Amino acid sequence: MWRLGWRRLRQRRFRQEAGELDVDLGARVRRLLALLLLLVTVHSAAMMLFEDLSPREAIWLTMTTLATVGYGDYSAHSAAGQTATIVLLYLVGITVLAQLASDFIDHRLQRRQLKLRGSWEWRMRDHLLVINPPRHSGQHYLQRLIAQLRDTPAHQDTPVLLLTENYPDGLPEALRQQGVVHHHGYPDSDTILNTVAPERALAIVVLAEDAQRASDAITFDILHRLSDRIDMTRIPVIAECVDDANRGRLLRLGVRSVIRPVRAYPELVVRALVAPGVERVLENLFTHDDDHSLRYDLPLRGLAWGEVVSRLIRQDFGTALAYVTESGDVVCNPPANEPASGIALIIMVRAGFEPSTDDLARVLAG
Repeated sequence: MWRLGWRRLRQRRFRQEAGELDVDLGARVRRLLALLLLLVTVHSAAMMLFEDLSPREAIWLTMTTLATVGYGDYSAHSAAGQTATIVLLYLVGITVLAQLASDFIDHRLQRRQLKLRGSWEWRMRDHLLVINPPRHSGQHYLQRLIAQLRDTPAHQDTPVLLLTENYPDGLPEALRQQGVVHHHGYPDSDTILNTVAPERALAIVVLAEDAQRASDAITFDILHRLSDRIDMTRIPVIAECVDDANRGRLLRLGVRSVIRPVRAYPELVVRALVAPGVERVLENLFTHDDDHSLRYDLPLRGLAWGEVVSRLIRQDFGTALAYVTESGDVVCNPPANEPASGIALIIMVRAGFEPSTDDLARVLAG
């Protein structure tokens, strides 16, 4: 019987690897287990009735017979007891047990395959849900994003779940090693969103599919579906937006942070998650819109950094961010009492007002 069970196990494994196994093995395991428990109960009752055994002795005899170990301390002597053992255990019970073991192993293998291929319905809690990772260079971007997340103390162990169509054959090994899992699907229906439990997420990130303006329409549709399911004041949502003109529409849906899809810097997403508002400052560093950073080439004579910052602010010339030494090193945010000696100054200035190099030189000269 056992040999038959293992042969069937190997055959089913082969069919599973070939993609032919689509039955609900979990349900079948439960049915076989229920049948086995019924056989154990009936046989134990028969041993109590025909062999005059106590409940403990009857169960022990049933289990040792079913497991084919046969200690011999108890056995059926009556014709009725022996007949019950042959019918219930030898003909049916041992076969059911072998089938149960085979199906249970298959069930575990099937679950593993479903998880690897993104077909498993994850029921996570307090996870980071990332929807719509980019199609191009997505793996490298995600690896950097997760690495930045893991470097943040509050999210070192936060589970990460991707909802994407990018990996039909399973996530790359590098992402799996970072503790990432995924569900393979497109977030264009409530049915798909059900599989990733957004209402139980710690935070949600909706990325732009690509750099085309049409991506904003897709993002808006996803966010609208999410707004019907979750309380965005409780679960922070971060969304990428290609066209700045669409920022307001996304914010009105309750999104906490809207950022540009800067694929070279996934740190923007992590900063928006752990320090809301910082992503806006970082975006301004990359662009000439709103506040922006400029370099002014002028000699610095060793004035304390705190005094440099103070003088610029008092004159409403902007905020000093760093200075450049004669060797070309950029010193960012030095201590207030550190002398600033160098050849250039980097300042965050307001849109529409850029002080001249001569103005700065005059203010720093005192």
